[in-house]
Amino acid sequence: MSEVILYDIPSKDPRHCWSLNPWKTRLILNFKGIPYKTEWLEYPDIAPTLKSFGIPPSEPPCTAYTSPTIRISDKYVMDSRKIADVLEKEYPSPSLHLDSPILKKVEELAPQCITALVPVYIPRAPRYVLNPPSAEYFDRTRAARFGMPLSQLENEKGGESAWKIAEPKWKELGTLLKAEGGPFFMGKTVSYADMIVVGALHFSTMLGDDEVFQRLKTIEPAFLTLYDASKAWLERDDH
Repeated sequence: MSEVILYDIPSKDPRHCWSLNPWKTRLILNFKGIPYKTEWLEYPDIAPTLKSFGIPPSEPPCTAYTSPTIRISDKYVMDSRKIADVLEKEYPSPSLHLDSPILKKVEELAPQCITALVPVYIPRAPRYVLNPPSAEYFDRTRAARFGMPLSQLENEKGGESAWKIAEPKWKELGTLLKAEGGPFFMGKTVSYADMIVVGALHFSTMLGDDEVFQRLKTIEPAFLTLYDASKAWLERDDH
């Protein structure tokens, strides 16, 4: 089987993977030991590049073209969950346990945790992480999405008001993480549920300072235990 190509969004130099959705895919590739290489796409280049490959756009309300996307066996797969299904089929061992009841719960709860912190996360990305072409694109498109500049989103809906909404969701996720004794959602067994949350935790370390990550591990120390137990699959992040 030919080498997998992962289409990812670069950070500023030193270039590395930073965004939580591409991290879901990269964690799978690293965990399974799948040979792959990274092709970096700045935000303005994602849609025209993927469209040029003949990939059909995602249905609304999803963004039409997104990272992560992979090329595997001469076909393209877009969207982290669809990619997980394909990689599990092509490389079944070690298993991602995609049939786990815990995964369904994490897939319902984790997006709520992330959404609650959007006013905290989103304004930091162009400020601390993105290269100029991506930063300009990100500022412009997200301002249109939220109906206000990102600085206004941060000032009016970020800070403690966002954390007040987010903390109960993250605590609920922490309770689920601890249910089988940890360090993973399935106890001693690694699964895709872990990668969803580890990707989000690692993303929180990329946003200019350690404030967000520190707060999350204060909310639930089990998140740090999970993160530490997953560090081997976070090491390859730049090629």
